[in-house]
Amino acid sequence: MWQLAISPLELVVRTTIIYVLFFGALRLSGKRELGQFTLFDLALVLLAANALQPAITGSDQSVFGGAVILVTIFVLNRIVAEARVRVPFVRRLLEFTPATIGRDGRWITSQFARQGIDLGDAEAALRQHGLERVAQMRLATLEEDGSISIVASDGGGDEGAQHGRQQRRRRYRRGGL
Repeated sequence: MWQLAISPLELVVRTTIIYVLFFGALRLSGKRELGQFTLFDLALVLLAANALQPAITGSDQSVFGGAVILVTIFVLNRIVAEARVRVPFVRRLLEFTPATIGRDGRWITSQFARQGIDLGDAEAALRQHGLERVAQMRLATLEEDGSISIVASDGGGDEGAQHGRQQRRRRYRRGGL
């Protein structure tokens, strides 16, 4: 229970490799998944974590080994968070850029497939921003965090837009990666 079966250094290396691979897989899955976790996304992450656990721990099942892995994950997460703030290249690598998905009352459907969203997501964003029809929209943007922001063409929907910004700020503050 307390005896390590693998050296602490090997546990750190294994954890670091799996962390990078897992984070890369999340990054490749697209911003919509990161910003708007569904039940299926949660199941995917839980199953992936369970499948990756043996790759991290190897034959070690000790409490101390678990502590080494836990500390490694938190340290890696902190390093990535700091690098995202301080190193522009890392920020560009890790963060998505906003994408215009609608303009002047029309959806840009070619962007829907590219960004991994569907018409239902876009129409829900319209309603959240107080608009009833796509014709009332001047600009729709899929933001870095996976949320959809809408600018109304006639000034309508401002309360919904403010609500959406507040939700993004709260999500960002809770944040991390």
